[in-house]
Amino acid sequence: MKAKRVLFLCATFVLVAAIVFSGYRLWGINQNYTEEAAFHSQILQYKPALSSAPEDAGSQGNHTIADLQAKYPDAVGWLTIPGTAIDYPFAQATDNDYYLHRDLDGNQLTAGTLFMDFRNNADFSGFNTVVYGHHMKNGSMFGALQSFNDQAFFDSNPTGTIFLADKTLAIEFFAFVVVHADDAQVYDTTISDAPSAETFLGYLKNSARHYRDIGASSSDHIVTLSTCNYEFSDARMVLVGRLSQR
Repeated sequence: MKAKRVLFLCATFVLVAAIVFSGYRLWGINQNYTEEAAFHSQILQYKPALSSAPEDAGSQGNHTIADLQAKYPDAVGWLTIPGTAIDYPFAQATDNDYYLHRDLDGNQLTAGTLFMDFRNNADFSGFNTVVYGHHMKNGSMFGALQSFNDQAFFDSNPTGTIFLADKTLAIEFFAFVVVHADDAQVYDTTISDAPSAETFLGYLKNSARHYRDIGASSSDHIVTLSTCNYEFSDARMVLVGRLSQR
């Protein structure tokens, strides 16, 4: 009887510990979402309007990217994709680690900040500019890229906008692809000649889960949006678009 009681108490302790741990972990996850939402709400005041028309002003105030950069020196611009929750500023540091878990103030934030690959030119003058963000399971940050895995969503959400201090760029999305994190082609930021660019575009067309033929060529400028994917170990999902100045 005594042995049974000991076993019962041990089992009860393990069960209670598991419940407490699960509750703490769930609290931590929700706290991460809350902290990200709070900072996002704060930063939205710096979202630029697409135009000076009153209907574009909304709740983002009258700030510009220059105002954003004055407060947050690492900020490069603002990315928005209609039909999704992607409506964020993005930064660039001297490496690709700094903003993984920091907000634009440099404070700890599990969701981090969207950031441009440190090897890219901040003016998007390179052929392939890569922007990274966390895949938050509540759909914030780059979690919304998962929606483009659906063909119908991909077809009906073909555009986005990047605001920079001196220009506004329209994005025309044409490829959604799932790759390994070390994919040498998709994450190549050094492409500077036509043959390499054509190889990149050919690779995308052949590898893409969803593809839209928009006539992308080696003379274009491309933006590659990347986040984690959980279909296989160390997977990444990537949404690629062609840039043009508005």
